[in-house]
Amino acid sequence: MPDITSQLNSGIINAFMNLWYLIPLFFVIAFFKSRYFKGKMGEAFVNSAINRKLDKTQYHLIKDATLPTPDGTTQVDHIIVSKFGIFVIETKNMKGWIFGGKNQKTWTQSIYKNKNKFQNPLHQNYKHIKTLENLLDLSNDKFHSIVVFIGDSTFKTKMPENVLSGGYTDYIKSKDTILFTDNEVEKVIEQIESDRYERGYKTNREHVKHLKQSHSKVRKEPSF
Repeated sequence: MPDITSQLNSGIINAFMNLWYLIPLFFVIAFFKSRYFKGKMGEAFVNSAINRKLDKTQYHLIKDATLPTPDGTTQVDHIIVSKFGIFVIETKNMKGWIFGGKNQKTWTQSIYKNKNKFQNPLHQNYKHIKTLENLLDLSNDKFHSIVVFIGDSTFKTKMPENVLSGGYTDYIKSKDTILFTDNEVEKVIEQIESDRYERGYKTNREHVKHLKQSHSKVRKEPSF
């Protein structure tokens, strides 16, 4: 009489051998659905629009800059240096309805009945700008904060003028007051490029590690 356990094991092995190719496919699909991939796609979309619609002799783009902070690092999606100021752009690749306000700590993404909270991107960009202020020894009036939403999202509350889902290059070009000389623009670019961490997997890994530690610390703080 055949051993039932052996037959069962053999069947499992055969099924695995026939379907092994689905395993890498599963990881590929999971990667394309990940927040990391969506974020990078959103950044690439904005980078492309900036390169196509802004004069490169007037606007210098610095992409994905990881900069040192007193408590670790901060990662800036896009920095545009020009004689009209330094534009600091935070990109969100999201879908659904977006609810939020300038002074709210968290905003809400609503997709049908599912609601997800996320950090107010204006506050997130505030930290980026403060980091650059300290790094470059410049005052806040030299900076322009912009938040860009990419994807199939709709604002369901009135947003500040610098929170946009389109027209962000027009918004940048609308800032036409000269704040820097050409020589100062070059010095700002050199300083940022000099102080940023080298782009790559190691830098991203260390930045993510720092974020996890920071979030863990916040969760452990007692509330009163």
